[in-house]
Amino acid sequence: MYEQNNENFGGENGTPPADVQNTEYSFSKENIPHSSYVDANYVPQSEGPAAPRAYYTPPIKPPKKIKEKKPGGGMAKLVIACLVCALLGGIGGGALVATQIPHTAATTNYGGSKLNISDSGNTQTQTASPVSSGEKLTGAEIYSLGCAQAVGISTNVSYTNYFGAQSTAAVSGSGFIVTSDGYIVTNYHVIADAYTEKYKVSVMLYNGDKFDAKIVGVEEASDIAVLKIDATGLSAATLGNSDNMRVGENVYAIGNPLGELSFSITSGMVSALDRDITTQDQATGQTTSNNMFQIDAAVNEGNSGGPVYNDYGEVIGIVTAKYSDTGIEGLGFAIPINDVASMVDELITNGYVSGKANFGITVTTVDSTVAQYYNMVEGAYVYSVTSGSCSDKAGLKVGDIITAINDVDVKSSSELTSEKKNFKAGDVVSLKVYRQSNDNSKKGEYVDIKVTLDEDIPTNTALSKSDITNGGNTTLPAVPKF
Repeated sequence: MYEQNNENFGGENGTPPADVQNTEYSFSKENIPHSSYVDANYVPQSEGPAAPRAYYTPPIKPPKKIKEKKPGGGMAKLVIACLVCALLGGIGGGALVATQIPHTAATTNYGGSKLNISDSGNTQTQTASPVSSGEKLTGAEIYSLGCAQAVGISTNVSYTNYFGAQSTAAVSGSGFIVTSDGYIVTNYHVIADAYTEKYKVSVMLYNGDKFDAKIVGVEEASDIAVLKIDATGLSAATLGNSDNMRVGENVYAIGNPLGELSFSITSGMVSALDRDITTQDQATGQTTSNNMFQIDAAVNEGNSGGPVYNDYGEVIGIVTAKYSDTGIEGLGFAIPINDVASMVDELITNGYVSGKANFGITVTTVDSTVAQYYNMVEGAYVYSVTSGSCSDKAGLKVGDIITAINDVDVKSSSELTSEKKNFKAGDVVSLKVYRQSNDNSKKGEYVDIKVTLDEDIPTNTALSKSDITNGGNTTLPAVPKF
């Protein structure tokens, strides 16, 4: 079956399949029939009053009125006094858990990074809230920590319903605070519609405070985005070292499942490492592959973008996907924090990730069936080349089929995407290309083309800090293409 997986490698004229409808963004695994990977952001499926609310915070119960005590014996009064003391002790203990978890965390500054990055051993004072002390925490302590750092994210998207009328739906997800002055990390797919259509994005904290958020920058290929809210003194998460993860270690996920069960915690363990999960946007057919680790902590739609903590209260991953099918449970996936920490720093600083490679082409997949039917070869079919790009200068042409990059076989557009991540702007790569003959009676030939990769730079720079905090009307950065 010919799967039209379009990939844009820096071109401006990529055209998605005409018959693709604006369906839900979902995840698929190549070569698996009936793929069932889905993202973990939440879109209500119904409309009107019956639609689930974007967020749910349990109402605060009014304090109980203390009834007047009837005169009684001294022993009864003693028992009552003991019970009151026990109750207050429990409340006080809960407050201490929330406010007195060790307030120090080891941080390392990498190139001016604003992020708290764990470096077990030394400690440094952290403002606003408890962070990891380098000692194991209980589940209750991690939940208290997570509630101070995790956030709910929602955006109302507009669409045309089956009756041709304009409707709106809330897309909900999760995120977590990475700086005390309001920078927040989430998945790109949580705010993708808001980014491309310039919808309003809202962020809610555990205490119920709600903020309008600006999109500072996105890295679509790695499925991350950075938001900014106008707030200070926030609890910033400490980023752990995901390279040190081992299968069987405990993990805790905090987020907003179903978009309404806000600030839920689930626990489990690391089930596997280095899962290569291919994501596909069914609205455009575009696919990308990312390395993720597998967890059995329950995650559901709405958990996307939320933090995954280790036993030390350090964020080691970002909840991104789950395997959804009848009778299947406990298969969640998260992006390792080490894979994206430097990108987050660059998004905060520049609004985009510098040094990314750009081919300047748009490609689609030629699978084995199509190759056999049309007398072609498997690979990434080039259907547009951006004028003046590195590929144009190197002599790559429309109709060429890329079958290998630096001697690594390429049989699909997504494989070319994955390999491209191993290179940076300025690198010289060798492409093995099958070029068809203009004479249909003759076979094509293989040619080797060397390409010096361009840098993928968005058309607009990042929002300045004054634009973010003052709410100025600023054009959002363009979505970086592949």
